[in-house]
Formats: sequence, structure tokens, C-alpha cells
Amino acid sequence: MKLLSVIVPCYNEEENVPYFYEELKKQEAFFHEKDVELEIIYVDDGSKDGTVAEVRRLHEQDERVHLVSFSRNFGKEAGIYAGLSKAKGDFAVLMDADLQDPPALLPEMYSYLEQGYDAVATRRVSRKGEPPIRSFFARMFYRLMRKISKTEIVDGARDYRLMTRQVVDAILSMREYNRFTKGIFGWVGFQTKWLEYENIERVKGETKWSFWKLFIYSLEGIMAFSTAPLALASVLGVLFCFLALVLILVIVIRTLIFGDPTSGWPSMVCIISLLGGVQLLCIGIVGQYLSKTYMEVKRRPIYLVKEEL
Repeated sequence: MKLLSVIVPCYNEEENVPYFYEELKKQEAFFHEKDVELEIIYVDDGSKDGTVAEVRRLHEQDERVHLVSFSRNFGKEAGIYAGLSKAKGDFAVLMDADLQDPPALLPEMYSYLEQGYDAVATRRVSRKGEPPIRSFFARMFYRLMRKISKTEIVDGARDYRLMTRQVVDAILSMREYNRFTKGIFGWVGFQTKWLEYENIERVKGETKWSFWKLFIYSLEGIMAFSTAPLALASVLGVLFCFLALVLILVIVIRTLIFGDPTSGWPSMVCIISLLGGVQLLCIGIVGQYLSKTYMEVKRRPIYLVKEEL
């Protein structure tokens, strides 16, 4: 029999853990017909509620349920990597515990693997239930990434993805500390089938992703899969050097023709402020890339495990 590893990153999902388990069990009959066994790997990302206790309870009832509990909160990216590292299956699927990734799609997703696809990914066709401002910036982020990155990052893409062992191993071979999984999925390639579905709201609890966290995460994606900001800094530098040369010529010609009238200090202050701001922006861009390099060369572990079942 083949083995399917179901990887479920969790952070303060005490209420959703049992709901997810019960919904997933509804798909067992289909997989038994396909001679596929399930293993469920809950990855606890340093939760402060009873998430770990709930998973322990499920483990006592069902030995197919496993737990990887971090020593602290390392982030969802670390949880995904840890789950894939622990997965022993011929196939692996990433799913959220809040049931926004419906288990009912699994039979259809598996059928595409049988047809020869290497991975089956999902994307939302709507953002119903999200604040309008958040949806707007999300769409702008994906549009920007399509223009500045060679890696395919699909608008509305979820982490909900069913993969063959070959794809899992390819993802695990990318051991970078600063991880942006949506970009990694696109970078490793392989033949991928996309499934679309309407946005589904959480069963219990509230999202852990604030607007600020999503903004920081988007910057991670830009710096991980594009060097366009560095090119922008260079272009701004060349542009302002050219502008300075033009202004020098204007001042020289003006002085030779009209004399040397004293310029107003307000315009000088504005020019200095503008140039200072552009310089700080460019230094900040370079600094961000250097900081990512600094974190990579220290070679710290992506996560630390406190408990494992």
C-alpha cells in the first residue's frame, strides 16, 4: 500500500484540530479503495493554547496521528518545512487546520496525480470575507511579482498542495533559512494541475495573519525571488546623477548670461531632502538583501523541536 502524509501546520488551533481530524476521516473510504494509507502530521508552531494537548489526545486514539512541536514560534514556513521533513509518504499534502483547505477536494486532487501530474495545487477564485484593503494589496503583490520575478507565483494560490515524493524531495533540497514557500513551489517546477475553488471561512478562531505580517511576508517573497529592488536602486542612482549634471549645466549657463543671483533656501532644502531620502531608500534596499545574506551564512536551524510523537 502507498502512504499519503497529511501535513497540518498549527498555531493556536486548539478548537480546529479535532474538527480537521473528523473532516479528514470522511475521505478514508476513498483512499482505502485506492490502497492508500494516511498519516497525519500536526506541526505545532509554539502554540500558547491547548493545541498540543488536543493532538496528544488524537494520537492516543489513532496511531496514525503524529506531532512535531517546536520550542517556540518559528513561523508557518518553518512548520511546512518540518512537516515535509517528517513525512514518510509516497505523497504529501499541505493543509491548514482551520478547514479553509477543504479535505473534500482530496479525491479529485489525487485523481490528477494518477493521470501523471507531479503536483496538484489550489487557488482561490474569490477573496470573500477578507477586508477589501487587504484583498487589494494582495492582488497588487501578485501582479508585481509577475513583473519582477521569473518564478511563477499564481494569484490566490494556497499552500494546499498535493505532491509526489519527487516534488517533496526537491523542496526539501532547498534549505534556505529565509523561506517563501509559494515561490519555492514555482521555482522547483514539475507538472502542476491547478484547482480553483471559492474562498471558505475559518471554522473556529481568527486568522493569525495581520496586515502587517502579510506585508512583511510579501517583502520576504520579493527579496527571495527577485533582485529588481537592487536594480531600482541602481537606476535611481544613475537618474539622479544625470539630473545633477543637467542642473550643473543650467546653473553655469544661467550664471554666464544673467549673473549669479542668490537662490532661495526653500528649494535647496527640498532638493537636499529629496536626495537624502532617495539615498536612504537605496541603502535600505541594499541593507535588506545584506540582512538576508547575513541570516543565511549563520546557518542557524530552521526550527527546533521540543516534542515529537
